[in-house]
Amino acid sequence: MPVQPSPPTPPALSIIIVSWNVREPLRACLAGLPLADPQVEIIVVDSASADGTPAMVAADFPRVHLIASPANLGYARGNNLGLQAAQGRYLFVLNPDTVVLPGALSALTAYLDAHPMVALVGPQLLWPRRGPQGDDLPQPTRRRFPPPALLFFESTWLQRLAPRRWLRRYYAMDLPADAPADVDWLVGAALLVRRAAYEQVGGFDETFFMYSEELDWQRRLRAAGWRIVHLPAAQVLHAEAQSSAQAPAATHIRFNSSKVRYMRKYHGAAAAQALRLWLLAQFAAQLVLEAIKGALGHKRALRQARVAAYWAVLRSGLRG
Repeated sequence: MPVQPSPPTPPALSIIIVSWNVREPLRACLAGLPLADPQVEIIVVDSASADGTPAMVAADFPRVHLIASPANLGYARGNNLGLQAAQGRYLFVLNPDTVVLPGALSALTAYLDAHPMVALVGPQLLWPRRGPQGDDLPQPTRRRFPPPALLFFESTWLQRLAPRRWLRRYYAMDLPADAPADVDWLVGAALLVRRAAYEQVGGFDETFFMYSEELDWQRRLRAAGWRIVHLPAAQVLHAEAQSSAQAPAATHIRFNSSKVRYMRKYHGAAAAQALRLWLLAQFAAQLVLEAIKGALGHKRALRQARVAAYWAVLRSGLRG
């Protein structure tokens, strides 16, 4: 009787990258990954890029599992597609505008190996430019869950008016910067999650096209009893906003609509409606201010572009 071949051993780590028109940053990201390691599976989900990304991946990185979508799936749906295809014991959701520094992957996976109650661990993200001492500058990526009142100020032009104690707590500024720290959630540019936790709570909520989905995902993980940890010993360069900068009006709409959706999901319809109207009022005020500056001849092209973007936001209604 013939001997049946053993099924292939699943990889230890799956890396999932969702891309949209970021061919060159993605090329740099992939070049920094362990492409030859049989224990590492790399999946690129391309969301209908028009810059030749799928052809570049197929030609230059044949070992990468390429999923070329005919439509722009957004962050949540694109990552879910990659997560569903992944076979690894650990799942690393990674932005294409990143470069993983040496030792980061082993440090992250070793931390999950040693801490079975940790669902998700994230590295220290660094700006890819040098500070005064010649070092890369850290990005503030650690967070606590935002209280509803803070959502009216956070990431708006009025954030500077929010009470400092709110911002200090939200950005976890009281935690040590150079040691592992438990947090509520981490910015979603580089997140390593264990498969058991992912299978328990599911993937990203696809009603969020982009933004706030990683906050929602990690809130569900925390509600299920898991820990989330920031690990500064692992470091990843992150250029940030390489895709979203290509469509400023759409970015404003998606970011703020997702904030309204998050508010509705966790704090109710009335709070979400109040936030929506508040945000629209802010954009209306900014539109008027930019129009006045443009009429006075100050950087007229810039002012016109901003007026167009803010008008698009107002027309959208920010219905999260």
